[in-house]
Amino acid sequence: MKRMQQLIRRIREERGITGLETAIVLIAFVVVAAVFAFVVLSTGLFSSERAKETVYAGLSKTRGTMELTGGVIATSNGTQATRITFDVTLAAGGDSVNLDPAATSNRTVISYIDSAFTLNSVVYTATTITGNADKLLEQGELLEVSVDLTQNAGMAIPANKTFTLEVKPPSGSFMVIQRTTPASMAATIINLN
Repeated sequence: MKRMQQLIRRIREERGITGLETAIVLIAFVVVAAVFAFVVLSTGLFSSERAKETVYAGLSKTRGTMELTGGVIATSNGTQATRITFDVTLAAGGDSVNLDPAATSNRTVISYIDSAFTLNSVVYTATTITGNADKLLEQGELLEVSVDLTQNAGMAIPANKTFTLEVKPPSGSFMVIQRTTPASMAATIINLN
């Protein structure tokens, strides 16, 4: 009997982990894991959002906004080209382009380049062929752009001359038109292939 009392006393003196303490430790591990998971997920979402913004910014810069529709026509006085005319429309998914030469901001600039001469901003006019009468090129519209070479000093384009016109909208990529005048400028209207 004495042995039994000693055994009961020993059992009462020993301490063990209770269910409450186990639950507290388990909850602490779950909370720490949840905080860690939240940090990892939010960092990943932030990174992917930044990557998406970068991709869209790159696409808007490289996407062609305008495209040439039809031919490039030169008007000649018999010895040299006096006017270059071409039609433009928006490329699929392109943003609207301001083709008003009188605009003071966000306007399209046309540059002329050949082997002997460069002019960063030529005088041009834009005429609406289809669409509303404003000079803002929008989806479904067609505008005729005409560069009067007599209005731009030094821009004489003689026979058998290669030249480049760069149409630079406020945003998006340039549209480059490179042509060579024919060996004879006798005709008054010349389709530059």
